[in-house]
Amino acid sequence: MTRGVLLDLAGVLYDGETAIPGGFDAVTRLRQAGLAIRFISNTTRSSKQSVLERLQAMGLTVTKADVFTPAHAAREWLLRNGRAPYLLVHPDLAPDFCELPDRDKRAVIVGDAGDAFTYAALNDAFRELGAGAELLALATNRTFRDADGELSLDAGPFVAALEFASLKRATVLGKPSSEFFLSALASMDCPPDQAIMVGDDAEADIAGALHAGLSDALLVRTGKYRQGDEKRFDPRPTATVADLAAATDWILARRD
Repeated sequence: MTRGVLLDLAGVLYDGETAIPGGFDAVTRLRQAGLAIRFISNTTRSSKQSVLERLQAMGLTVTKADVFTPAHAAREWLLRNGRAPYLLVHPDLAPDFCELPDRDKRAVIVGDAGDAFTYAALNDAFRELGAGAELLALATNRTFRDADGELSLDAGPFVAALEFASLKRATVLGKPSSEFFLSALASMDCPPDQAIMVGDDAEADIAGALHAGLSDALLVRTGKYRQGDEKRFDPRPTATVADLAAATDWILARRD
């Protein structure tokens, strides 16, 4: 029996500033069916507050507790492990790391820094790692769909470069980390085998969710999806559907 649904945001509910047709109505249908929903995003260019404001401006009823981002997971990790952040992130994400206590030990936090991914910034991060800092990856996505509709480099390639140079393995805090999925499910008291993931990334969203023990994972053909993605990574999607509206049809039909 399905009790909960995890939804990716970019590429599933919206592309840039444009809502994907039928997506918000699909969320309403899932809620009316009594399903708990959490929105889990690997965005590392926007603060959690700005994500909330975007969704609310588009007309979706959503609270802070409904949204899970890697920056929130990183903040919790820093507090648990007594480390201060050395940020290699987009400037818009910096507010999520404010008011943390000073610590002697540090952790390099890598997100999609965009134009801030300069040689100097990467080299400074490399030197921090050499001095004993831990390496935290907010996400390891290879690509994202950019504002011009084309794919652009995401944080993953830069995380891999720092791993290669420093000989340190990054702790991944966002998707496809199982802990990230399980944390979102725990917040709505939903066991993994009673939950379904819907996303546009066959690797981070779909294979990640299935590795975490979710019963099903649906790949949508919107956002960053490219033909053949459903066959590129294992485990493969439970089903590949047109969009979130079609995914909702699939979920609700399965419950009947």
